[in-house]
Amino acid sequence: MTETETFVLADRALDGVVQRIRDDQWDMPMPASFQRRDSDTVPSLREVIGYHAYDDAWVPDMLAGRTMDEVGSDAFKGDLLGAAPKASFSAIVDKACAAAESFDDYDRTVHCSFGDFSAREYFWQISSFRGLRAHDIARVIGVDPGLPEALVQGIWDEISPHADEWRSYGVFPPAVAVPEDAPLLTRLLAITGRDPYA
Repeated sequence: MTETETFVLADRALDGVVQRIRDDQWDMPMPASFQRRDSDTVPSLREVIGYHAYDDAWVPDMLAGRTMDEVGSDAFKGDLLGAAPKASFSAIVDKACAAAESFDDYDRTVHCSFGDFSAREYFWQISSFRGLRAHDIARVIGVDPGLPEALVQGIWDEISPHADEWRSYGVFPPAVAVPEDAPLLTRLLAITGRDPYA
């Protein structure tokens, strides 16, 4: 699979989980693992989904090679979910996926807030973030956390060669030991510091 195909599967998987959030779950506090490094408070589910909406809203401009200053650093600040959070999130995902599906210049420089990367590396980051968070959020809200086999394979192929390096940067916590012949999703969760058996 290409990086764009993996991203679309990951973004659609995350949207699929968002669509299964119950109305009474939006304000629930999330586990400590969802706390952002730049915050000293644990977010609510709505805040987590709001951040994903913000991150996804940037995808078309990032893939176009624009800088945040060119777009306007406050372009997507504020409540992007509004009164209809599921519909709003889906609309943002649709735009991000459309931008990815028409993209093929993997050597283009993407100007992220935390540095410049090739588009290929950018896709590795954003696909794994979305796919793994789809699993994590599904577990929290009590729905099936399984991911499509093609998505699991795509994320594994992209990040397993870099997992230890990314771990040294603080991206992932320590790996969890699992049998070498465990299902690929189990091994993916383990290599990214998630306990598949918790």
